[in-house]
Amino acid sequence: SREQAQLKASVVEEDTEEWQKDSSFAGLQRVGGVDLSYIKGDETSACASLVVLSYPALEVLYEDCQMVAVSTPYVAGFLAFREVPFLVEAVQRLQREQPKLEPQVLLVDGNGLLHPRGFGVACHLGVLTDLPCIGVAKNLLQVDGLVRNELHREQIRSLQREGDMFPLTGTSGRVLGMVSCGDSNNSSKPLYISVGHRVCLETAVCLVKSCCRYRIPEPIRQVQKQGSCGRGR
Repeated sequence: SREQAQLKASVVEEDTEEWQKDSSFAGLQRVGGVDLSYIKGDETSACASLVVLSYPALEVLYEDCQMVAVSTPYVAGFLAFREVPFLVEAVQRLQREQPKLEPQVLLVDGNGLLHPRGFGVACHLGVLTDLPCIGVAKNLLQVDGLVRNELHREQIRSLQREGDMFPLTGTSGRVLGMVSCGDSNNSSKPLYISVGHRVCLETAVCLVKSCCRYRIPEPIRQVQKQGSCGRGR
């Protein structure tokens, strides 16, 4: 808890990059995606994956997939301590071997500020790599009074068009993230977007939307595809 609190103090919830100041993200050339996916039925063997796509074309420039042995036990609220070290290693490997392909922002399959202590996987990875990070989750993490009740489901049903969204405001009054409809054909399964590090929520949402060809933004879709290939080796 102490280490998590210390790391949380370094989170920057604002835009810090020049490309973030332009609504078209001029200057953004590389977007990364990271994920740790487990072998079915085995919670200790996983594939740590990193992909880098060109932007705005979203073509794969770099792929890295490594099978890893996960030894840290799962503790609710501290998942990052179990998974992030392997993702940091993947980023560092890229920085050593292909530094010109380092992503300017990472999309993380998980939460950022939308977390019981406001420090999810996307925040943790962002602070340790010092890269802008965005949390993109498929399910609602119930924190600060947020629950997947009938009101929440009704709000989701109101997402009719691709790009429709509504804020996730906790009982504290703080906006912890945004619910976005990434695919007009599947609005019942929205995305939960939250700030990770060195990006504001508005920029995070706009970037995620611009990376969506389907429901899941392309950097995460490609990294999960890569992870599936790795698990099958």
